[in-house]
Amino acid sequence: MTSTDIVRRTERIPAAGVVLDADVSVPASPRGAVLFAHGSGSGRHSPRNRYVADVLSRAGLVTVLADLLTPEEEQTDLRTAALRFDIERLTERVTALTDRVAGSEPLSGLGIGLFGASTGAAAALFAAASRPGVVRAVVSRGGRPDLAGPVLRDVHQPTLLLVGGQDPLVLELNREAARELGGEARLVVVPGATHLFEEPGALEKVAGLARDWFLRHLSASA
Repeated sequence: MTSTDIVRRTERIPAAGVVLDADVSVPASPRGAVLFAHGSGSGRHSPRNRYVADVLSRAGLVTVLADLLTPEEEQTDLRTAALRFDIERLTERVTALTDRVAGSEPLSGLGIGLFGASTGAAAALFAAASRPGVVRAVVSRGGRPDLAGPVLRDVHQPTLLLVGGQDPLVLELNREAARELGGEARLVVVPGATHLFEEPGALEKVAGLARDWFLRHLSASA
């Protein structure tokens, strides 16, 4: 699929009492939809998530990259680094965005997947646990699934955990979380990659694995 087959637009989406900016890409014949849950001070302009989103959209998946913090909250977070660990706030917004995506045209009826990075992965897992009939699959990139510990056993959707081989603390946290998840869980270690997957070929590996996971589980549900 070429870029000319994809409609890209920026939207302002009401969610949980605030309005969030989002970049939405819609392929000509959608095979599912993926909502990105950013974390650790990142937003929709993250080059890593934008790269992954482009790979997914070229594979026929709708992608929604939304800032989970308002501009004012982002300024506060830059000073304090506190809101990026406010899992309750992030979860509330990811869940609200999931509901909006599930009920909007042309996304209605498509299988919904969540792609979470860092602390956003915990929010994605909380949202998946609360929306078992809507969310069909989850992918975590360098995530902190341990922060969703209380609901891991309630996440029955297929979940792919992607961790860099040179990110030992996060790798151990993901190993423990994989044992707790209530449904299919697959942990993939990307050799030589650090937390941000900045090494040559690392992000490409992540994007390919995420694409295949979502196509497998979202296309089947659709």
